[in-house]
Amino acid sequence: MSLMTQERSSKIKRGGRKERLALRAAKPVLDPCPPGQIGGTYRPLSETDLKSIYETALRLLAELGMGDVPDNLAKTLLAVGAQDNGKGRFLFPRALVTDAIDKAAKTFVLHGRDEDRSIEVGGNKVYFGTGGAAVQTLDMDSRIYRPSTLQDLHDFTRLQDTLANVSWYTRCCVATDVPDNFDLDVNTAYALLKNTTKPTATSFTVAEHIDPIVKMFDIAAGGEGEFAKRPFVKAHISPVISPMRYGEDGVDVVFGCIKHNIPISCITAAQAGATAPATLAGFLAQSLAETLASLIMVHSIQPGYPMVFSNWPLVVDLRTGAFSGGSGETAVLNAASAQLSNWLGLPSGVASSMTDAKAIDAQYGAEKGITSLAAALAGGNLIYESSGMTASLLGASFEGFVLDDEMHSNTYRALRGIEVNEENLGFDAICDATLGEGHFLGGAHTLAAMERDYFYPSLADRVEPRTWAENGAHDAWDVANERARHILETHHPEYLSAEQDKQIRDSFNILI
Repeated sequence: MSLMTQERSSKIKRGGRKERLALRAAKPVLDPCPPGQIGGTYRPLSETDLKSIYETALRLLAELGMGDVPDNLAKTLLAVGAQDNGKGRFLFPRALVTDAIDKAAKTFVLHGRDEDRSIEVGGNKVYFGTGGAAVQTLDMDSRIYRPSTLQDLHDFTRLQDTLANVSWYTRCCVATDVPDNFDLDVNTAYALLKNTTKPTATSFTVAEHIDPIVKMFDIAAGGEGEFAKRPFVKAHISPVISPMRYGEDGVDVVFGCIKHNIPISCITAAQAGATAPATLAGFLAQSLAETLASLIMVHSIQPGYPMVFSNWPLVVDLRTGAFSGGSGETAVLNAASAQLSNWLGLPSGVASSMTDAKAIDAQYGAEKGITSLAAALAGGNLIYESSGMTASLLGASFEGFVLDDEMHSNTYRALRGIEVNEENLGFDAICDATLGEGHFLGGAHTLAAMERDYFYPSLADRVEPRTWAENGAHDAWDVANERARHILETHHPEYLSAEQDKQIRDSFNILI
């Protein structure tokens, strides 16, 4: 047993419940599976497949084009070479598309207010984070869904602030108890500033809300104009409405965000069989064309502007029309989407780990594990919706957040793979064990690998059945409930100074 393990064991025996929970929540000193592992080994599409889908997307943009182009966007599109066909659609020649791809930002930094929490997006690194706009919260007491509140949003933000594998945080629920849209956007932004220093993301209902909320960000950043120098919030925008048309409100928000140097995630969220073809190949072609239309829009406003190429394939159950976020089709489509984006050299954003389960049960674990692992193995740079989301994105769960965080550690460990070198091959260790004690327990080779190569879960149960029964026969829901409660009881960060908080409250209608 290593010294580190002996110390842990000693603390577990001597400490109380609070100390045990803190120990279990802590990452090891040497983390065997940190965020940012390398993906890309799972390739559901062949090179021929990639080219065929891309060529179809180019044809769609050149021959069908995009409809409902707002006047402000029409002006910038025409200036970079788009064509108005006179029938209400704008066509994008191949040369324009390739120019937008060539000049797109290939990597960029998502800043945290704490620079140590910043991450670089792009390349082949994989990060899990959040997304979603759940209107219901899985109540920790009743275990029944209820409308999400502003207090829930603050609590979710505090909770995830402690979770190492949530690399950036987008508000995961909508405060349904805030009826005014401006107050909703303001209080959502405030919850992010108050409760975390990770890179964050939010959305703006309309473009008119951006200017005043940026003033709030400036207060947190240290003064007027400071936020734009190092933006620590990105915007989630859906400027394209499937099939193949722009949405005016989303387009206006894009213009407003670029004005303030807010990085953007332009999200295409077509649904197979509903707003896109039911065939998976046809879906990928249309969805790629639509996300490229977002990129061309950004390119026409400011070439090379930081944009996450967020091509999110969504699936519906064609028997009922119900959303199906935990399906095998969702897994392979999001993996293929990540592969396509990375093949084009664009920072990829996909959506996975969106279970349809309502409870924290076997369906929950199976669907989250399958879909999130597939997206990670395919090399999705930012994997949205990956923490805490339940009930086909209608719900968010505190217990889900902590369980998913541990799941992501296992996924990162799988991505890390196997380091093959002379020491790890262990020739001498095999000889020593074979000719010596006949086992590897306690050997120097084993002790060296113990913390370096293995991840030890703090929530998953590995004891034998009798001990499990004697300890209360708790399931994952029980264990995660206890962990989430402990975090919410003890973690109350104050990331805004008293002066900053007062200045914000004097300027905005802060409701909590």
